[in-house]
Amino acid sequence: MTTRRKDCMKELMKNWEGTPFPEMIRSLPEIDISFEGVRGWLLQNTEHQAVFFDIEPFGKVPPHSHCAQWGIVIEGEMSLTIGGETKTCSKGDWYFIPKGVEHSASFLTRVYVIDVFDASDRYKIKSEK
Repeated sequence: MTTRRKDCMKELMKNWEGTPFPEMIRSLPEIDISFEGVRGWLLQNTEHQAVFFDIEPFGKVPPHSHCAQWGIVIEGEMSLTIGGETKTCSKGDWYFIPKGVEHSASFLTRVYVIDVFDASDRYKIKSEK
């Protein structure tokens, strides 16, 4: 990536609360998630959910399983274990987690990912407080 392009992206991120996500995404409903340092904006239809995640390097998401999940790393670096196989994912890498397969993740830097879930009820909308 050229320096000029990096500078352009950094300038945009300053205006977007430090994320690569513009207002049209950050104005989506936020998900209710128990991990400190994780934010997600929810886009959904009757059968699927897409979540635009902003994840601080907070530690590890423990092993768990759920519906099928496809994701892509927008920025940052994370370690992802799927079915016992661990890989490091960084900008541009995508992954697929089949339904019911145990997986976990740790975040080596601040990470921005887009995850698509094969269920409409994976995440709930955060309640207004």
